Amino acid sequence: MLSSPDLSFSRTLPIVVFNQLGELLEQMAQTVGSATLVLTEAVLMRICIPVEWQRQRFTLVVSEQFSALLVGNLAQGEEGEQGIDSALNAQLTFNLEAIATFVYELRDLFECDSSTYQNLEGYRQIIRPNDATLQSQFSLLLLEYLLTQPNQEIIAPPSSTPTIYICQPVEDALKKQISQERLLNQVTTQIRKSLDLSVIMATAITQVREFLELDRLVIYKFEGSKVKAQQYQSDTIPLSGTALLTGMEQSIGEPSKIYFSIPENKDKLSLSVSANNQPLLENRQNYRGYIVYEARATDAITSVLNYTERNCFIQTSQCWEKYRQGFTLAVDDVEKTYALEKCLLKFLRESQVRAKLAAPIIFEDKLWGLLIAHQCDKPHQWTESEKNLLVAIAEQLAIAIHQAELMQTLTQEKQTLEQRVIERTIGLRDALLAAEAANRLRSEFLATISHELLTPLTYVIGMSSTLLRWPLGELSQRQRGYLQTIHDSGEHLLEMINDILDLSQIEAGKTALNISEFSLVNVAENAIESLRKKAISEQINLNLDLQIDPKRDRFTADGERVEQILWNLLTNAIKFTPENGSVTLRLWMEDNTAIFQVEDTGIGIPDEQLPLIFDKFQQLDTPYRRRYEGTGLGLALTKQLVELHRGRIEVESTVSIGSIFTVWIPTQSMRVVS
Repeated sequence: MLSSPDLSFSRTLPIVVFNQLGELLEQMAQTVGSATLVLTEAVLMRICIPVEWQRQRFTLVVSEQFSALLVGNLAQGEEGEQGIDSALNAQLTFNLEAIATFVYELRDLFECDSSTYQNLEGYRQIIRPNDATLQSQFSLLLLEYLLTQPNQEIIAPPSSTPTIYICQPVEDALKKQISQERLLNQVTTQIRKSLDLSVIMATAITQVREFLELDRLVIYKFEGSKVKAQQYQSDTIPLSGTALLTGMEQSIGEPSKIYFSIPENKDKLSLSVSANNQPLLENRQNYRGYIVYEARATDAITSVLNYTERNCFIQTSQCWEKYRQGFTLAVDDVEKTYALEKCLLKFLRESQVRAKLAAPIIFEDKLWGLLIAHQCDKPHQWTESEKNLLVAIAEQLAIAIHQAELMQTLTQEKQTLEQRVIERTIGLRDALLAAEAANRLRSEFLATISHELLTPLTYVIGMSSTLLRWPLGELSQRQRGYLQTIHDSGEHLLEMINDILDLSQIEAGKTALNISEFSLVNVAENAIESLRKKAISEQINLNLDLQIDPKRDRFTADGERVEQILWNLLTNAIKFTPENGSVTLRLWMEDNTAIFQVEDTGIGIPDEQLPLIFDKFQQLDTPYRRRYEGTGLGLALTKQLVELHRGRIEVESTVSIGSIFTVWIPTQSMRVVS
């Protein structure tokens, strides 16, 4: 007798009895025919559901001829403790309104654009009063079940059966845990020892598949991920949003190009293969990712890399968000979980997927991919141990991916740096070639121009000197003045040309020092005497201060170049020293170094111009600049000659007080130095 007039009753039932009633309803659905919908709580595994639904178990049968609903609610806190003694507050109803309301609420858990939502809405519309014959048939089936329960006898095991060791299950569990930890340690060690991501992934999935005795284990990578997962991956994506896949396991055979389509509902996998290995243009917007590795128990198991499937999936985002938050999808039986998604269920059947477990691979708070385990032939209830191992392996793979990305970044930066070095080297080489060409042209130009200038200049100086030696009666005083101007200008021009030639030869590396032994005192006295007449004409007091031991007078260097250095410094000092001033040349020795110092009481050099005085064509920017002629090459040439001797030159100066130039020249070896 029913407990209520609306064809329903409520009672607290053990979970074993509740499950048996659900099995009776499923048997009844098979009797009704293929047009009958049978759903259990497994259909909710892949979506986010409210808390109240998480404590609810149900079996729903819907057809035009027979509909029934069995619902059970677990007591608070029993969701994770469903033992054989657990009880549910169960209700079995045939009430059309109650069934329609339940279908309506179940439908709203799915997004409105999903096929599950649409299918549930369609089944809600076909609910009709139960056929009397079918209702009676179920009653007889239920009666038969109830009558057989009290007659079941508990058969005691024969006394000869060996007693099972009471701690055996605990020992087996410990052994399995130890083996699992050993496997995880092997994967971790492999990651630490190797930076080859393809080797790490291939080794990991092979070992895990064998340990869990899986039919198939795959790694699925989303297209937006940066790190390349294996060596067969194409470097270029054929179309926008399209990823190219090749076979990755020896058992697969010759690599074939596969195109995968993955909607936002990431627990659904779709593959698309074109006949000529070309991307499918009409579905290019749905290509989301691809499987990068696959390990199978035997070749008899279908490879998902070779399956052609399109147009099955409507995009949703619930599983995407769940995976992003670390959700692990466990489907014990795809027949129950995907009962309303016929196209997907067909795909899973053809791919030989009966149960699956998917753990997310999260890298830097981004969903990189999935580690997916498959059982192909029969349903499989995934244990917490299996889930934990798959999650741990996924975490280790994320670490490997992080290492690979760092190495990839370093490699790219290294390649970029090498490319920049190559480009810079090419640029420098081109600049050097251009400089050498310019230097060669300059040398050729100077050689030519020096010949063209020096030859007529020699005639000018020689003839003017000859005319100046004529008796006064033959030349007037004015004519003699003109000749003297011509002679002095020629001498000055000759001096300037020689300075330019010397400087260009030194810079071109074509100047050689003629090393010999000479007297430092003689060189200093010669420099002073050559400028004595000029100093007297300028009313400058020219002094020589010798602070050298006569025993150390002999010195090894290029005597002519040393005298040229002193001459240039003394000439420069005389030029910029006012009348009645003084210029002093000092000479002394320190160890094996000769030190020359030229001190004047001239105009001095401003501090801001001190760094520039040894540059070519640089002159003091003072009112005296217009009083004194010069090209600004004297000090530049002097510095070059000093450095050619591996020496150095320094200057100290105070405006309106004077300057001190100090030169250090070390003794040279007895050979020609260039």
